[in-house]
Amino acid sequence: MTALWTKLRRDLWQARGQATAIAVVVACAVATSAGSVATARALARSRDLYYARSAMPDLFAEATRVPAAVAGRLAAIPGVAALETRAVGDGRVTWAGGMARVRMISVGPEGGALGRLRLRAGRLPGAGEAAVSESFAAATGLGPGDRISLIANGRQQPVTISAVALSPEYIYAMPPGGLFPDDRRFGLLWMDRPEVEAALDMEGAFDQAVFRLAPGVHPAAVADAVDAVLRPFGGLGAHGRDRLVSHRFLADEMRQLDAMAVVLPGIFLGVAAFLVSVALSRLVASQRMQLGTLRALGYGSAAIGLHYAAYAAAIALAGAALGVGLGHALGAWMSDLYRDFYRFPLLDYRADPGAMAQAAALALGASLLGAAGAVRGAVRLQPAEAMRPPAPATYRPTLLERLAGARALLSLPARMSLRGLARRPLRAALGTLGIASAVAVLVTGAFFDDAVDFMMRLAFQESLRADASVAFSRPVSRAALHELRRLPGVVAAEGSRDEPAVLRRGARSQRVAIGGAEPGARLTAIVGEARRVVPVPDEGLVVSARLAALLGARPGDRVQVELLSGRRASGELPIAATVDDVLGLTATASLDTLRRLARQGDLVTGAQLAVDPAARPSLDGALRNRPAVAAVSWRKDTIQSFRETLARTMLAMATMLVGFAVAIAGGVVYSAVRASFSERSRELATLRVIGFTRVEAWRVLVGEVALQLAAALPLGALLGLGLALLAVRSFESDLFRIPVVVDRSTWLFAVGVTVLATLLASLAALRWIRRLALADALRSGD
Repeated sequence: MTALWTKLRRDLWQARGQATAIAVVVACAVATSAGSVATARALARSRDLYYARSAMPDLFAEATRVPAAVAGRLAAIPGVAALETRAVGDGRVTWAGGMARVRMISVGPEGGALGRLRLRAGRLPGAGEAAVSESFAAATGLGPGDRISLIANGRQQPVTISAVALSPEYIYAMPPGGLFPDDRRFGLLWMDRPEVEAALDMEGAFDQAVFRLAPGVHPAAVADAVDAVLRPFGGLGAHGRDRLVSHRFLADEMRQLDAMAVVLPGIFLGVAAFLVSVALSRLVASQRMQLGTLRALGYGSAAIGLHYAAYAAAIALAGAALGVGLGHALGAWMSDLYRDFYRFPLLDYRADPGAMAQAAALALGASLLGAAGAVRGAVRLQPAEAMRPPAPATYRPTLLERLAGARALLSLPARMSLRGLARRPLRAALGTLGIASAVAVLVTGAFFDDAVDFMMRLAFQESLRADASVAFSRPVSRAALHELRRLPGVVAAEGSRDEPAVLRRGARSQRVAIGGAEPGARLTAIVGEARRVVPVPDEGLVVSARLAALLGARPGDRVQVELLSGRRASGELPIAATVDDVLGLTATASLDTLRRLARQGDLVTGAQLAVDPAARPSLDGALRNRPAVAAVSWRKDTIQSFRETLARTMLAMATMLVGFAVAIAGGVVYSAVRASFSERSRELATLRVIGFTRVEAWRVLVGEVALQLAAALPLGALLGLGLALLAVRSFESDLFRIPVVVDRSTWLFAVGVTVLATLLASLAALRWIRRLALADALRSGD
């Protein structure tokens, strides 16, 4: 066995370049898996610890206005262990140089009994004071001691900030109806209960109740009883943590990390296994004589099989050792991104030996699986057969050479390259597939940047065309739009309406916000992934394709719609059309359809404005002074906020993937060129002996690689699209869907990197030919 271990070390050293290239691919897979798993576990650990220490509620219920005496009936429901009622409402705040929409939340003594506040600075608020959310404070520069002006229910009052705080219910804080955080223009204000009640005209009443349930009690078992109590008071439907926006986003993020820990390493390890298979198969083929000698000297099948399996295992373990270090660094880096995104008191990231060991074991298993075919061939090779040189290959003109006039156009090295590929079609195909996998990995890693840009264009240029969006503090008559149109700088104004609702079809139901728009609206549009505008129907709903699939509905089907606000009216509406949108579960109807369904006046909850850019400062001030205006968001600011939040995180992940993809592509191409050189070293030496120069012999080798590259580029493009589709299917959620969009720049990038890697590896092959020991190479086949 000592001789075999010595041979193993020498084989690895002689193939150190190719072994290193494969180890880099393995390291990328291990790093992605270990880093993603460790980060997902850190998020889960930090969330669970925060929830436990803050007495996170299990059930949430909202209503319009509930008398305080009803709290006793809620507390008496079987399964309820603790109850806290609150007064919650929306308003806006202004300060020197800024305005933002806020959600006011009453807070009890000691930060509340359930969902307790965690103070980061200052003290709990008293009369005339408020605690603000940490993300809002960081974005605006506000802090304890600063004074702001609060406007709620048309009344203005001065407020002093007493603290900066965190809440487990708002780890991820989004404005109502928003799709991502906007910390500069939306914040949370926790105030003493009497202060909020007075601001919202909620004395002696509440509009939110949160529950801690007894151990073992499922939220669904209590929700129906809570709904029965709150229905006469405009209850919006009780729900568990799974419907809480913050919890849902965090859960989706962890699920996507888990998917990334499976899908991407699976792709990378598949490439690594393929490279191991090719490299080891060619090593076994080149060592037929050595294998015959070893078998003749008494080495058994087990020893031979273990020897070649150890070759693959050594490469995998070297890559895994590098990968666990990279994975720990990657996990720490991702955790730093999440610290700015999700507001925990402490994000408990630590090295995860279990995740590292799991990733390393997967890498070892993939490498051994790739080596299985070569090991089986080495074990089955009989001594007499192994010591007999393989039959000489049959050379004949290729089909291309037989074409009229084509042979005269091909140089001698070109014809030799063609014939070399033709006489080994399987190996030529494997080499082509290896280079194609490099293109595919590059496309998969780089297309996320294109997807983010596409989502931004779709959301903020084609769907939302308004310069400013106005949200009213309460529904107002559509006649209020005439007043907005008269403001200086307003070119056009269109109304909108958002209604929380439950859509039901049979046993299936989904809670969504139905958006109301004017048919023929010019400042908003329903645009799908195909960039086709879907008109707002006069009757019925336009729903996202995913929402339709969840309801089991198609265009023409009717769904039951129950509005969750006002009179809680209900009725049936047809699905007029579906749209392949990319953000959330959406449903849109005309303003007249919502008016008829709600059986209320002609109301709007917001407006879209087209504004003269030069008039923005004066218009901003005019809107700020109107009590009915809860918030104003400018499209330019929204795009900037998107870039600073979701886009920044997604692009950071995309940059990481591109880095891995470039490393993998380089390793794949280098391995392919090195394997081709090793396989043809005897033939190259023969060419040198019969008078070919180094460059002429190199041209024969590079000609084969160039032909494989030409075939690999289109194949790699198709594989890249397939892998991209697999990736987005794994990352898809109800909150957003990443479209498969590959811009021309990404195709050029993938092709350019592959061609450059091939060129560099080919230039390295020229050096290998210069160093080729002719006598040793010629003896290798004897």
